[in-house]
Amino acid sequence: MNAEEVFGKLQTMIAEHFGIDKDEITRQSSLVDDLGADSVDLIDFVMEMEEQFGLDEIPDEDYSQLKTVGDCVDYLVRKAN
Repeated sequence: MNAEEVFGKLQTMIAEHFGIDKDEITRQSSLVDDLGADSVDLIDFVMEMEEQFGLDEIPDEDYSQLKTVGDCVDYLVRKAN
């Protein structure tokens, strides 16, 4: 899966998860500042990413680096390859 495919899938997931219009979500969108995610939202979202992308549990040290949608895209592309 390439970065554009991952981003499209994440856009859909985020729009549904956070109740945001898909077109408002960019790679630069901050999960906390732009999407309004709190710590519980972030944990739920990471668990959803693990499920949707077939990942084992994302380690805390990796999880703490996921600040923007682009960070998530880059992480998922690296894990897929």
